Amino acid sequence: MMTDQGTGFTDAEGGPVRHIPVLLPEVLASLDLAPGKIILDGTFGAGGYTSAILAAGADVIALDRDPAAILGGQPLVEASAGHLTLVHSQFSDLAQHAPADGLDGVVLDIGVSSMQIDEADRGFSFQRKGPLDMRMSSYGVSAADVVNRAKVTDLTRIFGFLGEEPQSGRIARAIEKRRLEEPFVTTRDLAGLIEVVTPRKAKDKIHPATRVFQALRIFVNDELGELARALFAAERALKPGGRLTVVTFHSLEDRIVKKFFQDRAGKASGSRHLPIAHERAATFAPVGKSMVAASEEEASRNPRARSAKMRVGARTDAPPEADDLSIFDLPNLASLGKMGGLSHVA
Repeated sequence: MMTDQGTGFTDAEGGPVRHIPVLLPEVLASLDLAPGKIILDGTFGAGGYTSAILAAGADVIALDRDPAAILGGQPLVEASAGHLTLVHSQFSDLAQHAPADGLDGVVLDIGVSSMQIDEADRGFSFQRKGPLDMRMSSYGVSAADVVNRAKVTDLTRIFGFLGEEPQSGRIARAIEKRRLEEPFVTTRDLAGLIEVVTPRKAKDKIHPATRVFQALRIFVNDELGELARALFAAERALKPGGRLTVVTFHSLEDRIVKKFFQDRAGKASGSRHLPIAHERAATFAPVGKSMVAASEEEASRNPRARSAKMRVGARTDAPPEADDLSIFDLPNLASLGKMGGLSHVA
């Protein structure tokens, strides 16, 4: 089960959760679906959104960086009679898979898949003994690499910023001491240490390892950078009028999406005390409420929905702007490249 504390954190890494598409009716309505439209699902996962979009008569180009998801989606590809194209790709590269005349919609469900959590060999769950891995794409730097190689100061920043872990420094120092004696290999190696360093109190709603595991997962998969680059890619790939729908489950991710739509709403540069330097045309117009959360009824049925937030924008006919990561104020964390590096999917 997942536990929401109101900050966007879940206890997802702790155990199995059956995958149920979150905010499904709201997502389908936001995409303004119709037969013949082409929608890109950048986070195919178990195919929940894709199946519903196909049922509405639209064609789908679906992406996933996890080869297991691509393999598992083949029966749906065969059943779609040519209306579904499933591609092994990071969603930051979505513009490369869009048709020349553009997409009618892009949907992104940001977060770890319940299928990945349920597989002990993937190393996402601290309650399932397996290799300390956490790689969504099954290649590149693993969580074990980070824990065993990163400097204490870097671990402290990773746990503190990406996990909002108040005991980040204490945990990082304990990791350094333990790895000098024996490297971390399994999920239980790390979770066990954290349980000793920061034991769970009666009032705690989540397991003490939750924030650290979440931070490592986000860092290993460069999830914040991937999301930022995917938003820029969607801006380039959507037709005028095309919809961008993003569902997030973490406060850091939602902040990135919110900043993107605010920045792309168009504004004048310069301060209020000086003449306006130039006007910026809006590349996205708001659709509906600025943010939609799951209803209490949905959250009671599907614990994953408790921290979900959906934001939607409609592409205007203004040309896309430059990919400027500075608008997101992303943290300057340790380089994955120096630990072995993450290469792009070919």
